[in-house]
Amino acid sequence: MKAIVIREFGGPEVLNVADVAAPVAGESHIRVRVRATALNRADVLQRMGRYPPPPGVPENIPGLEFAGEVESCGAGVTLWKVGDRVMGLLAGAGYAEYVTIHERMALAIPRGMDFVHAAAIPEAFLASFDALFLQLKIAAGETVMIHAASSGVGTAALQLASHAGARVIAVSRAREKLEALRGLGAFQPAVLGDAFVADVRHIAPDGVSAIFDLVGASVWESNIELLAPGGRLLVFGFLGGAKAELDLGTVLRKRLHIMGTALRSRPIEEKIALSQCFAARALPLFAEGRLRPVIDRVFDFHEVVDAHRAMESNAGIGKIVLRGPA
Repeated sequence: MKAIVIREFGGPEVLNVADVAAPVAGESHIRVRVRATALNRADVLQRMGRYPPPPGVPENIPGLEFAGEVESCGAGVTLWKVGDRVMGLLAGAGYAEYVTIHERMALAIPRGMDFVHAAAIPEAFLASFDALFLQLKIAAGETVMIHAASSGVGTAALQLASHAGARVIAVSRAREKLEALRGLGAFQPAVLGDAFVADVRHIAPDGVSAIFDLVGASVWESNIELLAPGGRLLVFGFLGGAKAELDLGTVLRKRLHIMGTALRSRPIEEKIALSQCFAARALPLFAEGRLRPVIDRVFDFHEVVDAHRAMESNAGIGKIVLRGPA
């Protein structure tokens, strides 16, 4: 099969299309012909040699999600049949013509949705759903601050939190990006800068109930300052650095809950449980038009170098999607 492989660790130019062995569907797995996949920051880090995949996953093929058609089924598969349109979350190797996935992790593509848009759902929306509802446990009426709101994960989290009735503060480094998000849900914009803390205080004088942080060290101090007593902070990314100092006295005094999360390294049982929960509670909202993936740009399979350069520019809003090989 065709796949995009990492020749050596380095910049986008180390990616190229090559012929590799196709995966074989196991007893409870399906093999899917990939019609589209999408880029994630983890792909960039893997390409640079800074984020290896879990054991058993090809080290030289990035890709954490897919959308396509079931091509074959393992002997024990009962939930899907050949030709079904599915999407899902992967531990890696999504930049390929075929992928395999446990049948209970696969998700039905919402009716009326094409493969390109479906490929932009799994990582962003499952990560956000897990973060907001299973980790932070946000509730209607709470104030939730979402960093990097214009990113793929950010646009998903904004929609999910808004739909759940939370009071959302969307954060970005560029006001024009926040303005472009109007229509995704109700939110108050907050731009990172010298006046950031004061601006958020104006919106939420008593502090925020929960923070979903995709930035890391550069916003650490402001996060701690802006959390209300008993507030919760979930760290999911560290584009702004991975090391920060923490005043434990503030944590104790304000009774803060600080957590970290990742999907890629979790046991398959946890991923199955998350996929099933998402399918029951959130997936129907796409067909109803209440949720939608936000796509910045779409590239052909052989344009992967340009796609990675576009991601590293940080200029886009939403997901970058890669069409599957023709």
